[in-house]
Amino acid sequence: MELGYAAMLKLSKTLLASGLAAIALTAAPAPALADDPIVRSDDAAKAAFEADRETILSMAGDFAVTFDMQESTAWMEGYTPIDKKVSGGYESVRVIEDTGTKIVLQHLLVVGTTDEPYVVKHWRQDWQYEPEKILTFSGGDTWELTDVPEAMRAGRWSQTVYQVDDSPRYAGWGEWEVTNGVKRWRSNWTMRPLARRDAVRDPIYDRYRGINRHQITPKGWIHWQDNTKMMPAEDGSGELVPVVQEYVLNTYERFDDYNVEAAEAYWDKTKDYWAAVRAKWDEVMRENGGIIIAQNPEVGTTIAGELLKMADAIKTGETPAQEASAKAVAMIEEGTSAAMRGG
Repeated sequence: MELGYAAMLKLSKTLLASGLAAIALTAAPAPALADDPIVRSDDAAKAAFEADRETILSMAGDFAVTFDMQESTAWMEGYTPIDKKVSGGYESVRVIEDTGTKIVLQHLLVVGTTDEPYVVKHWRQDWQYEPEKILTFSGGDTWELTDVPEAMRAGRWSQTVYQVDDSPRYAGWGEWEVTNGVKRWRSNWTMRPLARRDAVRDPIYDRYRGINRHQITPKGWIHWQDNTKMMPAEDGSGELVPVVQEYVLNTYERFDDYNVEAAEAYWDKTKDYWAAVRAKWDEVMRENGGIIIAQNPEVGTTIAGELLKMADAIKTGETPAQEASAKAVAMIEEGTSAAMRGG
């Protein structure tokens, strides 16, 4: 069938418009893999909110954890990916705050033997419903409060991850949704400082840019990261260039045949101390629009080791919680003030 001139002209314009639209879509920065604003009825929004809360709370419990980390594809000529690393442990995850729209989960890593356990205050994850701002890593020793795009707030949750001393690590926002029958949350693109596994090696890259996922499984849940390891361009332009791709899969399977009581006892004795520490970090963030604190590759911040030691002293009864809390607050005040002064 032949087309007339007018029909051909109309088809050409349609194809041109489609092509330009595709180019524009490709060029425009997608906030979270081209996600759209969530539009729901009031009843549907309420049902989704309650379902999301139930899902987040289901990540609490006692678990055997496998940490599986692998550099895969080199993006920089001459770079050789390091060997895959798989390790494991036991973690007790506790809900330490639940206001309805905010849920805080504290991870407690239990190492050692059943008879001689040692509890490591591990990472913390804060979930906030319909956040207006998140604490974003901007490189070096700096985290800044940044706006969540207004169109991306309704129906979504942010997750902020904190280091062992409750200083910030990274944050992102996304939607809890069911994809292929699996409940999952997927973040926007987030920037993150190096984890200890990399920081102690003094690699050429100095940060990650990645997508963070949480997915519920029949036995627990998984924390899945897709990280591009980045470094500043050598030409001094400030542009970030990719070095290598990394895939991280942390698998949490429900399991309580370890010394769960040790984790309970640690938290019972130190929770007031850590509450004071969290409150101080939050105060600094609010007053300064973010946090600047010098980093230590071994433990995160330069004050983390001392903060953790004081918690251990509370646990053993060597130091009263109130005394340790006052010292911790002063250390955070001094550490952040010195960093902001450039000291």
